[in-house]
Amino acid sequence: MGKNTRSSMRVIHRYLGFFLAGIMAMYALSGIVLIFRSTDFLKQEIQVERMLKPSLSADELNRELHIKNLKVSREEAGIFYFKQGTYNSTTGRAVYSVKKLPIVLDKMTKLHKANTNSPIYFLNIFFGLSLLFFVISAFWMFLPKTSVFKKGVYFTLAGIILTLVILFV
Repeated sequence: MGKNTRSSMRVIHRYLGFFLAGIMAMYALSGIVLIFRSTDFLKQEIQVERMLKPSLSADELNRELHIKNLKVSREEAGIFYFKQGTYNSTTGRAVYSVKKLPIVLDKMTKLHKANTNSPIYFLNIFFGLSLLFFVISAFWMFLPKTSVFKKGVYFTLAGIILTLVILFV
């Protein structure tokens, strides 16, 4: 590769890195928070009151409330009791609690998990492609004959080996 390619890669790498610094920080933080998604870490309990259709079955109630592992423990006088709250099948009134992350962290984790059903999934594709560019362009940061480049290749190999061990062991 010529000096122009190396120089271009370095410039694009530098300014794309500056441009994406904020979103990289957001993905890093939300990724760490997502590791704890099966726990109540940083979550706040919120009381919710909703009016649903009367006479829902337990399965229909589960679909309406979107509460993971909702199990009706008992029913008395038309009131369904479950761990998170109650549902009055006569009036349709549901009172329950949910645990949610603070609004900023909740928005960040939703962005992190965006898929093709989300209008912003293209941002995740752009970010993923940008990270792939960073990986490739890093090899144009130093001349191949330098000791820094050679050490970089050793660190790259070590990182690849660690990744394979984590994936397959």
